[in-house]
Amino acid sequence: MTGFLGLFRRLEGPQTLGRGPAFWALFALVLAGALAYPLFSDGYTVGNTVYFFVWVFIALSLSLIWGYGGSLSFGQTAFFGIAGYGYGILTINFGASYGFTWIALLLAIGMAALVAALLGYFMFFGRIGGVFLGIVTLAVTLMLERFMAQTAGPEWRIGAARLNGFNGMSAMPPLTIPWFGGPIVLFADVGLYYVVLAMLVLVYLALRILMNSSFGNVIVAIRENPERAEMLGYDIRKYQLITFVIGAALAGLSGVLYTVWGQYITPSSMGMTAASLPLIWVAVGGRSDLTATIIGTLVVLSGFQALTIYGSQYALVFMGVLLVLTVLIAPNGLVLGLITWVTKRVARRKQETA
Repeated sequence: MTGFLGLFRRLEGPQTLGRGPAFWALFALVLAGALAYPLFSDGYTVGNTVYFFVWVFIALSLSLIWGYGGSLSFGQTAFFGIAGYGYGILTINFGASYGFTWIALLLAIGMAALVAALLGYFMFFGRIGGVFLGIVTLAVTLMLERFMAQTAGPEWRIGAARLNGFNGMSAMPPLTIPWFGGPIVLFADVGLYYVVLAMLVLVYLALRILMNSSFGNVIVAIRENPERAEMLGYDIRKYQLITFVIGAALAGLSGVLYTVWGQYITPSSMGMTAASLPLIWVAVGGRSDLTATIIGTLVVLSGFQALTIYGSQYALVFMGVLLVLTVLIAPNGLVLGLITWVTKRVARRKQETA
């Protein structure tokens, strides 16, 4: 009981915005609105909303690695693709019976985490950091994308699963819940919406607890001054590696859910554009806070999708302009800056009326 209360208290802390009854009342209101949303919308629109939720996980992974850990990584889409392809290969070969899709989900995330552990070991224990870490992760991402794009021949198959080169893999089964009278198949509809929403809430709360724990405090200390943290006795390489692996697992979860949602995965999901867009979402939201990251990702991604109606080139130009404006006007994030400004105004008004 004491341990549970300790975890509950860590939902609030110095590393995350939002505390007190007002914040959690607003959180409950937003969650209630999200739960009620399918009741007032059609299945197609609800299914498309899942697409936006799926990308929040990769944004949170970047917030953890880059915002809190201070390590800029272009490798999140590589882990996204590894897990997506891993899920496809497993389910195409072994099917979806007896809830195997959930086992495949966990195994695919494990693949992404294992690759991250190997890559991260050589990077962090090799003292690679700063801009060079971004270059290495970008190189790995682009090499993986180029490799998968040339696997079009019939010889490129793993069991019954053909990789199909640039066209990607398709026809993998969606998540399936074993149930009496027949399995529940979670197509891109209301059922998948509620499952992904539940995952998103759990991940968000778990990350708040993690970042307000002693582990999170050490990670932020390493970001601010790695030499000082090392002098205090912390092995910063281990903390950076663990953070990198957790971030990769979240990116892998995003990749699996994307594959489940569309029942396909292509090499373009690991390309330069795919690797850059999450960085823009997180930068605009505010990379050093989980709540700001989620808000920024959903708002910017919605705007991006709306602009693609008129042409993807205009949407990409808008993303670039938005990133430049963010760096010049609010380097800590537009959403985070707005939240901080509103919080200070409210606190000042309370002091004046007291």
